[in-house]
Amino acid sequence: MYISHETPEQTHARLGQVIAQAQFLVLDGPYAFVEVDAGAFPSDWVADALAFVRDEQVWSALVPSHSPEQEAFSVFSFHFTPGLDNSGFVGWLASHFKAVLGTGVFVVCGQNSERGGIFDYWGAPLSMASLVVAEVRRLRGEGEAAPLALQN
Repeated sequence: MYISHETPEQTHARLGQVIAQAQFLVLDGPYAFVEVDAGAFPSDWVADALAFVRDEQVWSALVPSHSPEQEAFSVFSFHFTPGLDNSGFVGWLASHFKAVLGTGVFVVCGQNSERGGIFDYWGAPLSMASLVVAEVRRLRGEGEAAPLALQN
């Protein structure tokens, strides 16, 4: 983990390089969280789940959604370039989405040493998916600016 002492402008420039160089993937289909009592690990979902998180009461698994009753999300991921300081990335990008698009997001992080270390799965409401993905692409230098109505 990196520790950086920098101005907000330096942070923005550094994390702009991080997002531009990260491997970015939008997953197919909607995803949702399903809950199971904490006393019983949801092994039936191991093959399909992107993440498992537990508190004192439940296991929460992020899985492909097939039910209209579940709150569904579009999910995308970032794998970061080894050696680049990506500290602060989650807060930076989540704050950016809220300021520019008005939406919140969720993030689940994991570790894959073979692909640069920490990686992120990000979830956005399905109703905002196209705008969120377009904004990521714009920040990566791959797309046009967000519509004027959405810019600050």
